[in-house]
Amino acid sequence: MLIIAGSLQVEPAAREAYLSGCAQVIAQARATAGCLDFLLAADPLEPGRIHVYERWESAEQLAAFRGSGPDDGQEAEILDADVRRYLIAGVEAP
Repeated sequence: MLIIAGSLQVEPAAREAYLSGCAQVIAQARATAGCLDFLLAADPLEPGRIHVYERWESAEQLAAFRGSGPDDGQEAEILDADVRRYLIAGVEAP
């Protein structure tokens, strides 16, 4: 299993429009084989920050989806990004 997590920075005034524009990608990801979770969400304290969280069964399934990432217009709106890939060897209850 792997997790993609981090954050994006966009202009605060453009954040809601950016997230609305991502709804189709989120739905598409969630319908993709191997996607366990996919979320882009507004940070409640920082107006231009968007949290990224993805959970995938395998790197191969993530790679098959990756061509469906942000379009050029969405990518141009990203001012900064800090998103990492975490490989998970095991999962336990909290």
